[in-house]
Amino acid sequence: MSPRSERSRVRRAPRKARYDEATVHEIIDAVACCHVGVTLVGTGDVVVLPFLHARVGSEVLLHGSRSNQLLTSLLAADRVCATFTSYDGLRVARTGFHSSVIYRSVVAFGPVRLLEDDDEREHALDAMVEAILPGRSLEIRRPNATELALTTVVSLTIEEASAKVSEGPTEDVPDDVASPVWAGDVPASLVYSTPVGAVDGAMADGGVPIPPSIRALLER
Repeated sequence: MSPRSERSRVRRAPRKARYDEATVHEIIDAVACCHVGVTLVGTGDVVVLPFLHARVGSEVLLHGSRSNQLLTSLLAADRVCATFTSYDGLRVARTGFHSSVIYRSVVAFGPVRLLEDDDEREHALDAMVEAILPGRSLEIRRPNATELALTTVVSLTIEEASAKVSEGPTEDVPDDVASPVWAGDVPASLVYSTPVGAVDGAMADGGVPIPPSIRALLER
């Protein structure tokens, strides 16, 4: 597939580019954190900040404080940019120049809208909890009116996007391949460790069991 426009075309190492929706969505869903960039209203400064996110169809859900200047600026912009990166390991070549990382990334562009309907906002917040910790939204209480009033929820519609996938063997030059220097891939993945429970309230006596959502997380 080809990019929708020059804006999303991959120019550096275009052989690694992917433009199909399935690959773009897979990478977005695989990472917990994205980075969103926008020009701030009032100052003109360009700022990029990390956000937890969830994808629902062709929309990426984000949330933050009502006083978050970046969210206000996102809503004022015609189009914003969000990036998603999965660090999957090291590509250790025979020289520093040819060494790199194994990664999958997405750059997405589109407008942002404010979610104002209460039901839509709650569904979006549930989706973000489930994207990070599947099953958790069923184990916790619903957000109350105060929490909802303090939270801005927005949706970035993916109008166009490109993915880039870096994998495979190192790309050493022939003279270096003949040298007795180790080269290869070192895969990496996110691993969750032993949970450390809270020690206040009902958790103080250690009688509250680890919930299914956490147990499932540890078994990934």
